[in-house]
Order: sequence, then structure tokens, then C-alpha cells
Amino acid sequence: MFAELNATRAVIAGRRTYEHAARWQGDHHDGVPVFVLTRHVDEGDVPPGTVRYVTDVRECAAQARAAAGSADVMAIGAGAAQALIRAGELDEMEVHVVPVLLGRGRRLFDHLPADHIELELTRRLTARDVDPAHQVLHLRYRIQRPETRATEGDR
Repeated sequence: MFAELNATRAVIAGRRTYEHAARWQGDHHDGVPVFVLTRHVDEGDVPPGTVRYVTDVRECAAQARAAAGSADVMAIGAGAAQALIRAGELDEMEVHVVPVLLGRGRRLFDHLPADHIELELTRRLTARDVDPAHQVLHLRYRIQRPETRATEGDR
């Protein structure tokens, strides 16, 4: 799974995640471009390394896709994921269920459109050699768009 994540050729991150990660010292992995989705860029805040700040979610997605070419783009952070879902720019989502409850942080599924969003489970992974009390469940979902559901239902 980590090899798959590291094979992505661009990263979109929310500003909060980016700052909490100490800006990844300018390099998320392998020098890939990092597009930080932010509401505002302070004058004089020059991003390190391959990081670029982008204030428009659709433009951010377009720049990341262009940078990645035919490879995948990784989106990190609840705020970025929510913005990408609202804009119709997120194709798949991975959820990692860890046996720890946190009392703070941003909720992944807050601030979404009132319409329900259908997900198709495409992968479920667990580590077999780990104590069951410490296992992490990795789920991948394809986001079903209304036009996709209608087309698939006609088959």
C-alpha cells in the first residue's frame, strides 16, 4: 500500500494538514509537486520546495492532474477532501480505520452537499500478521456520480 501511495505523482493537501505536517519540509515524497488548497496566501509566504499554493479548488485539481500526467494524484486532509467532493473533483477515496478514538480534529464527512453521495467499495485490506487489537482497515471507494449511476443502471 505504501508503494502505491508513493507512486502518486502529485499531492493535493489542505492548508491545515500541510501546516500540521511541518510543511513536509517542502517535499512530501520523491520531489513530487504539492498543491496546497488554501483560502488565502499571505504576502511573503513563499512555499518551500515543490509546494504551490492554490486558492481555487478546480484550478488546484487541474494543476495537480496536469503535473501527475497519467499517474494518480493523492489528496490529503479532510478539508481538501470535502472541497474536492463538493466541486465534483474527487474520483476515489481511501479511508483508513485505526483502532483509536480522537477527541479533536476535523470530521471527514462534515460540510458536504445535502445530496447523498454513493460510494462503491473497490478494495478492503487488513494486515494479517498484526495483533487484531492493532489492525488498521484500509478501504477504497469509487465515488459514484449521478451520470455514472444512470449509465451503469442502464446496462
